[in-house]
Amino acid sequence: MARKIIVIGSGAAGMTAASSARETDKEAEITVLTEEEHISYSPCAIPFVLEGKIKDFQSIIMHDPQFYQKERQITVKTQTKVESVDAEAKTVTLADGSSLAYDSLVLATGGTVFVPPIAGADLPGVFKVRFIKDGMQIQEAMKTCKKVVVAGGGVIGLEIAVALKHAGLDVTVAEMFPQVIPRICDGDMAAEVQAEMEKEGIKFLMGRPLGAIKGEGKVESVVVGDDEYPCDMVIMATGVRANLQLPNQLGLEIGPLGAVHVSATLQPYRRGRIVKDIYLAGDVVMCSSAAADGPTMSQLGATAVREGRVAGINAAGGYATFPAVLSAWISQIGELQIAGTGLSCGLADYYGLKIVEGRATGLSRARYYPGGSKVTVKLLAEKETHRIVGAQILGREDINGKINWLTAAIMKGVTAEEFVSSFENAYCPPTSMVKDVVCLAAEDLTRKL
Repeated sequence: MARKIIVIGSGAAGMTAASSARETDKEAEITVLTEEEHISYSPCAIPFVLEGKIKDFQSIIMHDPQFYQKERQITVKTQTKVESVDAEAKTVTLADGSSLAYDSLVLATGGTVFVPPIAGADLPGVFKVRFIKDGMQIQEAMKTCKKVVVAGGGVIGLEIAVALKHAGLDVTVAEMFPQVIPRICDGDMAAEVQAEMEKEGIKFLMGRPLGAIKGEGKVESVVVGDDEYPCDMVIMATGVRANLQLPNQLGLEIGPLGAVHVSATLQPYRRGRIVKDIYLAGDVVMCSSAAADGPTMSQLGATAVREGRVAGINAAGGYATFPAVLSAWISQIGELQIAGTGLSCGLADYYGLKIVEGRATGLSRARYYPGGSKVTVKLLAEKETHRIVGAQILGREDINGKINWLTAAIMKGVTAEEFVSSFENAYCPPTSMVKDVVCLAAEDLTRKL
């Protein structure tokens, strides 16, 4: 009898899990349940549609339900809400009262945008950035909007701010921390990003919380700190929290970072024991850090895909494990690219590590080759072991490969001295300096250790 696999959630984790389950078990009955209308798209692309860099929202949808049904024999039920799961009976109950049986279940319920509990947060003109429908609503509102406040200076907030500025709007970013890209980026690197955005005319309100949104029937102003600022749109880019409705209903163990505690096979725990035949993937999962001893959150598309693969294989009767992560990230903010991996100074302090910083600035191409631009690389190493534990890079071109290079080195536990003595870099005048800036930063790091 064919195995019945149900996947709840149609984001990167859910659809990868469904496809990986199909690759593992050619005969299984696989059903994806999602509240969304659109599936298999990248939310990371929303700012670039709003900016006009990508033609329209249809362009960022990879596949529709008909594709999965025809090409992979996976049934996708959109606009379908799951009310509850019975782990003992192995059934899911839908909002219409019907129920479906499963042999294996994948929870890829994702996360929701955290909206601070302030007055006016539900006024017309307040938007979140999470789903295609959010992007479509923002795009429609842009037609009559002049002043927008983006609440949150993380990478999504900054990408949205640049997109709306380039679309002709007056943009202000309000961030409660004293720097943009808090937590995962250090203040010195973040300051360069903010300065670049200020050159484009984007304003910043730093170190003050968003206190209230005001308006009669629609957004008219925001209160930040002790001051009030007029606007006709507010975009909440205030971070993502794991969607815990079903995990809580199932009594699954929630970790200290507010997501589900899972085993290496991505199975949850309940009262200290693994729950059989249930797997989790995506923003709802708490990971282990590969840079420090402790848990971490890795709410990134690349992580979701990797977790989805593991969950799908295991749900279909195979075997795979998910390792500790460094959460390598990259963002295109206007003409700037900024990336990081492993620990920042703030995260190192959170884990109780004493670190040493190395830094270098160079060019993206040989100095005599036209078109090169400044690249800054910052490396962090544990003071006692000299092990590299974090990196950040700021530039205007081709930094993705550099951050991936460093991610691999950190994952292997390489010391600063080992990096300097053993790691090679490719060289060609149009693509790099003869000694890559990453190597220069590693040399600076060894001098300071």
